[in-house]
Amino acid sequence: MIHSILKDRPTKLFLGFTAFFCCNALIAEAIGTKLFSLEKLFGSRPVNFSLFGQSGLSFTLTCGVLLWPLEFVITDIVNEFFGPKAVRRISLTAVILISYAFLMYFLAIYIPPADAWLKSSNQQGVENIQSSFNAIFGQNMRIIIGSLVAFLVSQIVDVTVFHSIKKRTGNKYLWLRATGSTLVSQLVDSYIVLFIAFSSVFSWQLILAVGMMNYFYKFTVAILLTPLIYFVERRIEKYVGHETAHKMKRAAMGLENE
Repeated sequence: MIHSILKDRPTKLFLGFTAFFCCNALIAEAIGTKLFSLEKLFGSRPVNFSLFGQSGLSFTLTCGVLLWPLEFVITDIVNEFFGPKAVRRISLTAVILISYAFLMYFLAIYIPPADAWLKSSNQQGVENIQSSFNAIFGQNMRIIIGSLVAFLVSQIVDVTVFHSIKKRTGNKYLWLRATGSTLVSQLVDSYIVLFIAFSSVFSWQLILAVGMMNYFYKFTVAILLTPLIYFVERRIEKYVGHETAHKMKRAAMGLENE
């Protein structure tokens, strides 16, 4: 039986998407402790925007945002071919695995370090390798919770908006439901994580301003990645065959028995 399952192309696709989705989310969370300047990345000066009474704003982002847009591309593709139940399944799986990973990070922080490892700090040009390890892997618990809650809620919003648009457009206008659902869900994602993680530190004006700067970046990336969704859709149809792809899309909409 297992051999027939592994030979089924739609099943292999779903397993591949699930593996990439979870791995990409975990990497994004792990590298999210580093902040970078988007302006410096492109060799320009900070934009110094003013929003909601906050001045001197620039695109200071976490490295995690470099990978999160791919999560929403995968979400839209899985939505298109496998339906909302599949999206909820891979989203919950990703949250469980990320939670497990952070639990292991915290356990690793409190395991007594070996003297030889501590002595290696000077050889690596690090003042205190244990402190550096703690700083990188010991993210603030509010940030972790905020990120996971924002991820789950935004995925639910994405699924809902995606299928609401698809019910009205059918299989036409993939760009509209993919981009539209991502733009709405990313707005939700941007503010949930900020409110949970920084509501006790930042003023609401600063949260609104920082959230809007983050959302502007995500908005732009979502539009730029729209051609990638069409490319992946065509590759899937070629891989499973046009007839099978059509059946998968109908099943994703709950129309397999009609």
